[in-house]
Amino acid sequence: MPDPLTMLLLITAAFVAGLIDAVAGGGGLITVPVLMGIGLPPQVALGTNKLQASFGSGSAMLHFVRSGTVKLSECITGIIWTAAGAVAGVLAIQRLDPAILRHLVPWLLIAIAVYTLLTPRLGSEDIHARLSPKIFYPLFGLSIGFYDGFFGPGTGSFWAMAFVLLLGCSLVKATAHTKVMNFTSNIVALVVFLMAGQVHLLEGILMGIAQFAGARIGANLVILRGAKFIRPVFITVVLLVTAKLLYQNYR
Repeated sequence: MPDPLTMLLLITAAFVAGLIDAVAGGGGLITVPVLMGIGLPPQVALGTNKLQASFGSGSAMLHFVRSGTVKLSECITGIIWTAAGAVAGVLAIQRLDPAILRHLVPWLLIAIAVYTLLTPRLGSEDIHARLSPKIFYPLFGLSIGFYDGFFGPGTGSFWAMAFVLLLGCSLVKATAHTKVMNFTSNIVALVVFLMAGQVHLLEGILMGIAQFAGARIGANLVILRGAKFIRPVFITVVLLVTAKLLYQNYR
């Protein structure tokens, strides 16, 4: 069992991560390094992170559902495909080197940030969808679900942009739908990590409670403040995730 100061660090990091993740994604950028910093092996850190992250994404999703921002009945297809992708991703991380994804993802995130900066009204309101849900969810549920199970950082950003650009959602609606998909891939990946014995339950549960509280506050801010609030936070988080990944990969 970690000492009290270490637990305080984990709980504080989880609360901040839950707050940020509910608004713009990227909470794993905070919690995974902290878990690895206390000496957990990478696989155990990832598994424990999925446990605590499930509390945060579940909290945000519940808040959005109760507020009517998202309807679970409209997300069934996405949940199924995302779950399948997440299972494949976690199984793959047990066998494959994620180096290729680690080097590719920062450049994808840079492209997202630049596009968002150059389109100031992006996500301010719903627009015409460019893909039907029947095509969108198999394509992105499998690919982003796989990525979240396999690696993780930036998952929320990828989902949010996909919902805005291809399903025509506003940023508020996209953020709400993103939390449903995040929770799906988190909980499915968690089950696989648990089966492999790669989760520290005590740390994960205590962090999860803090994540839950932070995510509730973040989700409420999204609903109250809208796209004008989400957009700068979204861009900032994307750039911070990108900088962190570039530093890790090319230092």
